[in-house]
Amino acid sequence: MIVQTIQLALAPVFVLVAIGNILNMMASRLSRVVDRTREMQVAFRESEGEAHDASVRELRMLARRTTLIGRAQLSMVLSAITIGITVVLIFSNQFLHAATEPAVAISFASAIAFLLGGLVLFLMETRVASEQLRVPLAYLELDRDL
Repeated sequence: MIVQTIQLALAPVFVLVAIGNILNMMASRLSRVVDRTREMQVAFRESEGEAHDASVRELRMLARRTTLIGRAQLSMVLSAITIGITVVLIFSNQFLHAATEPAVAISFASAIAFLLGGLVLFLMETRVASEQLRVPLAYLELDRDL
């Protein structure tokens, strides 16, 4: 009986491990965004004219990325919490003989919904980052044969 319960709880636990890895990667990206934001705040104070406008544009994108990563992390943490609730409900069903199947299904479905929401927000952040990294055509000197 306990072996079956542990086997049932393994799938959500594997999802929990994956969420932890994704959160680790998001934290790393957020750290880089924070570092770049600090650099750009210095550039903002020291710039004028077109360079100042470029600093403002980049700071706006960095602020957007920070917001998206923060929301993605929140969604992933909510997913992890609901996975934990799912595991508790699985064990409750077995040991307290409570009919928790509907609650298990709802909590697991909620966890997957939060996970998907976090991944969509992460995708949005990577798209903003890609836009930020676009090399101006003038820098490519496409008229030159190299």
